[in-house]
Amino acid sequence: MTEPDDLALVGAAQRGDRAALDQLLRRHYDRIHAVCRRITGNDADAADAAQEALIAVVRGLPRFDGRSKVSTWMYRVATNATLDELRRRSRRPIAVDEASGVFDHESVGAGSEIALDALFDRDLLDGALASLPDEFRIPVVLRDVADLDYGEIAEALSIPLGTVKSRIARGRQQLAERLGNQSDPSHRHTEAP
Repeated sequence: MTEPDDLALVGAAQRGDRAALDQLLRRHYDRIHAVCRRITGNDADAADAAQEALIAVVRGLPRFDGRSKVSTWMYRVATNATLDELRRRSRRPIAVDEASGVFDHESVGAGSEIALDALFDRDLLDGALASLPDEFRIPVVLRDVADLDYGEIAEALSIPLGTVKSRIARGRQQLAERLGNQSDPSHRHTEAP
């Protein structure tokens, strides 16, 4: 038996089918969380933003009219929830560990070097993404994390297609400049003699 597509799930959820709503939310949660994580730059704010996004999806579902893909609409809701979370975050004090940006390698334990490299790479990418202005970071995340096409991003952000392409190109260029030689394995950690 094939799984129902998103539109079928939306229709069923709009008619009160809680199982369809649950399936729809579960189907898209990982990508929604990933979008929120890459835009906010930390797990706590991403979890808050993803939760707010799911609530907004549930509340907005009766008004969803199918003019866009369900996933595009959901990522737009997630993007808006994440921007709201960033605005809330800017009005509260920054926690000490967020401000220091210190990554404690000791807390990882005696794990493999591959796990440390993956954490290091994620930390580098998160830092580089966080340093991008929202106008570049959000389209890059929607393209490279959410895998939306340019038209879907234009629709989700309510900006022209050419602007989307330009912002993604500029965002990727800035990311490459920020990452530079930091991704060179020789800069990661020194081997003991």
